[in-house]
Amino acid sequence: MFPLEFPTSPAKKWMGLVTAIWVQAVCGNNYTFSNYSHALKTLMALTQLQLNNLSVAKDIGKAFGLISGMASDRLSTSTILMIGSLEGLIGYGVQWLVVSRRINPLPYWQMCIFLCMGGNSTTWMNTAVLVTCMRNFTKNRGPVSGILKGYVGLSTAIFTDLCTSLFSSSPSKFLLMLAIVPAIVCIAACIFLQETPPASSLSEEKQEAEVFHIFNVLAIVVAVYLLAFDISGPHGHVLSLAFAIGLIVLLAMPLGVPLYSFLCTSRSYNFDIEHKTLEDPLVVQEALLEQSKELAGVQVADFEGSMQRPSIGEDHNIFQMIQTFDFWVLFGSFLCGTGTAMCVMNNMAQMGMALGYSSVSIFISLLSIWGFFGRIVSGVISEYYIGKHAMPRPFWNAIAEILMALGYLAMALAMPGSLYIGSIFVGLGYGFLLTITVPVASELFGLKYYGLLYNILIINLPLGSFLFSGLLAGYLYDAEATKTSEGGSTCVGSHCYRLVNLIMALASILGLVLDVLLAVRTKKVYTKIYEIKNQKKVLGFAASSN
Repeated sequence: MFPLEFPTSPAKKWMGLVTAIWVQAVCGNNYTFSNYSHALKTLMALTQLQLNNLSVAKDIGKAFGLISGMASDRLSTSTILMIGSLEGLIGYGVQWLVVSRRINPLPYWQMCIFLCMGGNSTTWMNTAVLVTCMRNFTKNRGPVSGILKGYVGLSTAIFTDLCTSLFSSSPSKFLLMLAIVPAIVCIAACIFLQETPPASSLSEEKQEAEVFHIFNVLAIVVAVYLLAFDISGPHGHVLSLAFAIGLIVLLAMPLGVPLYSFLCTSRSYNFDIEHKTLEDPLVVQEALLEQSKELAGVQVADFEGSMQRPSIGEDHNIFQMIQTFDFWVLFGSFLCGTGTAMCVMNNMAQMGMALGYSSVSIFISLLSIWGFFGRIVSGVISEYYIGKHAMPRPFWNAIAEILMALGYLAMALAMPGSLYIGSIFVGLGYGFLLTITVPVASELFGLKYYGLLYNILIINLPLGSFLFSGLLAGYLYDAEATKTSEGGSTCVGSHCYRLVNLIMALASILGLVLDVLLAVRTKKVYTKIYEIKNQKKVLGFAASSN
């Protein structure tokens, strides 16, 4: 008989999740380019195509996330976090030196390198957090993905609103925050975030789900707080300072979960584990079943090597995954959605100015906040409908593509308020896509090589940025623009981005078709997940009755 292993303290796991949330809340810096892009464009006298190619260089940093993915199976979580924080400190630190005019603008190719470093830093942070938490909470992948990705969505609004309230939206101060704050937070995460055994019984699984509801409520409070600040108009110095203090307090509130867990359950936890191990047949049955599966998997892998191709829903290595049709359907649909969204995020400053807005911070915040709501809602609702109706999770990606297509159409019309509507719809859809794709990848291709598999999918971000932002938006904007005396270019009017938005709407419709196809093809996988969930419920009810 093999020894049964259980987590030694729930407080340790929850404290790790809290620091993971903080990391996610500050590592969405890759989406904040519009906050300082105009300063770079002016200082370096760039055309829109040149500026968009700078944003592509930033996003190309995510393509090097393959390195962090491979490292996730060889290096500790703390090492991966420190690499990411150091790279971000250098990448954004040099950009701060340029924008603050402490040094002269560097040659264009050198700026591309430092923007690439800043973009790549987030892949190390994301990989460390997602891989560790997906393994710690394997029975609640949708909710944990929604929470973590939700805070990434809020991070743009957090940085933007803090900079607005404290530094009057200064681009140089904003870049200084991007360089320093993530490094400080990652140091805290290095101490607490590490792999712990996942839930080993139905009762623990339910308890996790209940705690996730608390985290969701706290996150929604933060989102509403940020939204209220954005829509309430100009603020004085005192009110802005009060807002900043209140935001920091709200971000610290998740600490209440591990603190409560430590104070109320630490003394009785070891007794409960022993009691469950000895008297709860469901716990023993599940633990033995999981261990026998793992042992059998190791034996089969050793015997057959890579000769046998696994079925969808089982662990795949990189070569096995890219040979499946389902991977390329997922890759293509993700490209259509995330690529077009990256174009909006990178070009929001110029989109707003073309329509006559002197400040675009409200639209950047709206993208971030509604992206958060999309991430939180999609994680919870997709998990619920799998357990109730065996609904394939990719179905919700199809809903996301519809929302984004409507957003692009609204922005193409360029009517009063269209940019507000477009920001909300695109933010919601993008939030859905990022959250849903994380558990879908793990459910279709397994968790064994998840760090690498996830970063392969993330290649869509730089690829989509290059196609839709660097090429499509850059060329079409400059074709409509007029040259400035400094050598740059500018365009004013609804025509500047109309064709760009129409093409992106068509791309979203293509993504919709691919998501529906993937939902149909993976129906059996989610039916199996549904059956396992319901079998556990029946066994749990029987055990509690006895």
